[in-house]
Amino acid sequence: MVPVLRRLAGAVLLLGLACGSEAADSAPSVPPVIEPLPDGVVLVNDVPFHPLPGAEPPDDALRARLAARLAAKPDGWRPRTKHVDDRGRPKFTNRLALESSPYLQQHAHNPVDWHPWGDEAFEKAARLGRPVFLSIGYSTCHWCHVMEEESFEDPEIAEAMNRMYVAIKVDREERPDVDSVYMSAVQALTGRGGWPMSVWLAPDRRPFYGGTYFPPRDGARGARTGFLTLLHALRDHFDKDPAKIAASGEQLAERIRLMSAPPAAVGDVDVEVAAEAAIRHYRTDFDAKHGGLGKMGNKFPSSLPIRWLLRRYRRTGEPSLLNMAELTLRKMADGGMYDHVGGGFHRYSVDPIWLVPHFEKMLYDQGLLVPAYLDGFQVTGDARFASVARDVLDYVQREMTAPGGGFYSATDADSLTPSGHREEGWFFTWTPTELEAVLGEEMAAAVSDFYGVTPKGNFEGRTILRPVRTLEESAATLKTDAASLAKTLEAARRKLYAARAERPPPLRDDKVLAGWNGLMISAFAQAALVLGEPGYAASADAAADFVLTTMRREDGRLYRSWNADVYGSQGVLDDYAFLIAGLLDLYEATGDVGRLEAAIALDAVLAEHFEDAEAGGYFRTPADGEALLVRAKPTQDGARPSGTSIQLMNLARLEEFTTDDAYRVRADATVNSLSGMFTRAPRALSDGMLALDWRTDRVREVVVVAPAGQDARRAAEPLLAKLRSTFLPNRIVVVADESQLDALAKVAPLVQGKLARGGETTAYVCERGTCKLPTSDPEVFAAQLAEE
Repeated sequence: MVPVLRRLAGAVLLLGLACGSEAADSAPSVPPVIEPLPDGVVLVNDVPFHPLPGAEPPDDALRARLAARLAAKPDGWRPRTKHVDDRGRPKFTNRLALESSPYLQQHAHNPVDWHPWGDEAFEKAARLGRPVFLSIGYSTCHWCHVMEEESFEDPEIAEAMNRMYVAIKVDREERPDVDSVYMSAVQALTGRGGWPMSVWLAPDRRPFYGGTYFPPRDGARGARTGFLTLLHALRDHFDKDPAKIAASGEQLAERIRLMSAPPAAVGDVDVEVAAEAAIRHYRTDFDAKHGGLGKMGNKFPSSLPIRWLLRRYRRTGEPSLLNMAELTLRKMADGGMYDHVGGGFHRYSVDPIWLVPHFEKMLYDQGLLVPAYLDGFQVTGDARFASVARDVLDYVQREMTAPGGGFYSATDADSLTPSGHREEGWFFTWTPTELEAVLGEEMAAAVSDFYGVTPKGNFEGRTILRPVRTLEESAATLKTDAASLAKTLEAARRKLYAARAERPPPLRDDKVLAGWNGLMISAFAQAALVLGEPGYAASADAAADFVLTTMRREDGRLYRSWNADVYGSQGVLDDYAFLIAGLLDLYEATGDVGRLEAAIALDAVLAEHFEDAEAGGYFRTPADGEALLVRAKPTQDGARPSGTSIQLMNLARLEEFTTDDAYRVRADATVNSLSGMFTRAPRALSDGMLALDWRTDRVREVVVVAPAGQDARRAAEPLLAKLRSTFLPNRIVVVADESQLDALAKVAPLVQGKLARGGETTAYVCERGTCKLPTSDPEVFAAQLAEE
């Protein structure tokens, strides 16, 4: 069957463009008022339900639950669909209206009879003898929206889906385990992947065909075979040759299992050999003009591991490594991928010069790029890198922070134009006329000159702001000086931000993900320590409180997601690993021992439910999680680091803090399980290479002790200022006053015997418990940190 489907795939244009659990609704206590109307329409408590074309009608209990959910919508709510009645009410409502995921909610009023992932949908498929059509995406995915508008909002296509299939929608951000399994199937079939992901399954959940985005009909977007034709062809295959479908499913399932298994262990890892192999790859593909990897096509920030290159530069002194990292940081921040008005980075660039982005903003990108810019600042001393980090963090505080302190997940690429159409990037772009209306002629001229705003534009007749000149060059043209121009541009930026805020904003995905919050907690905490700004630590603290109190169960285990008091599935490896890392960073930034204790407790949960005690390494899902086709071990770092790589670093840090050798033993087992990957494809584990760099370095234990009764952070400030200006990535930091030492020693024994000498705040720089002379002199402390 697989060869047959491959031949079919050759006739289909696969563009491959990348771009939960049910809510706790109880049945209404008062029986619903149900009134049949003409044409099969049913009115439930004054909420109309038009028949979903080709679908079995829902029972009264389901209609009542859906009606209750719709009745609870706020005044002014507008359904996301073109199918509305003369009162603006949605004609169609499916089961996704009961889900908490913003992505699933986006599809709640398609005429498709969507089901959430779960046993009910697969049992229905088995009962009806139908295959399953599985669609996986996320709320800010541009091409997911395109396929929705072209296919899932089309009544003819919806009728075919409802009549021939059981249709399931999955939010990849809420169910990364499901996404990972079926992405492997798509990659096995087509050699590539992306979202929206489209997969055809048998009722036993085994895939037999898949792809990404499909145009709706034959000929659309140049496709020989459209989605509607494919729906009929694959159902025909399913009906006529079930044996081949079963064989194809088994074959694909086996390939998924093989793809999910890490390369066999090969013994000890030669870190220098692995590092040089990775560097050769980066040098070969590095764009020496624009930074990043590749000279054609898309560019992703994650493609070049900037933090690791800076660590290698520190260890080797090789200038080319610094150049690759520094140039990439500069070009990303100077490109259109960076939001020069509101702060924050868009997802990636569709060109090699970082100009035109996919305009969605993902929380995890902000959480990963801030530490990279902080490292760049520490290595180079360039204030521009610190400014970018501040700008990103200020954006997250302002626009991506929930009232309870947690961080939202993302904002969309698309936004509404004045004509009411959704267009990608419209919210973020400008015309000369718009600039003049907001800024006046003189200030608009300055902005246009510096950012290259022209009537022609650089993106669909509009302009993505990005510097096209230096301040000095633009100042000379405008007959002013650079300092004055900088003030003008900053004033213009504030005005443009206020004006832009009046535009219909991109949709925001308001769910809170535990793991992504962990990444952002790390970013805020590291910035608080490196930049000396306690406000950033406060944001990290509030997010940590939110996740630990709202998203942690009584048994200590995490939920993956939260949205409006509705919880998603249980946490996966990333949630634990990323949050542990964030708590360790937060402990270093604040000295709150409760954060260190919480990290240790979460690690114990991770070890119990995710660790492979026999072969080493970690599974993505817990031992008692849903049984999917494969229980995979994540062994590659992509747009986000794998939980395995981050946990490897967590173990190294926990060993230093606690002096407990059990953490090293567990880390050794993980490194051994990954030795094949580190040896054969080290660039695939770029964040794992950070942990190897730690393991082969002279790790510093920095302990600063203030006299009892003093504010330890304030008293330590002259010493911490020296630490901030030193790029010392492989170290731990403990700041406390003497009154805290006894309690702290129970968790971190390395503080024992370290006192504030002579009534002065004292620093201890140690390696494996062997310390240099204690000092209260910032200059001596700086020299000790710099010693190699």
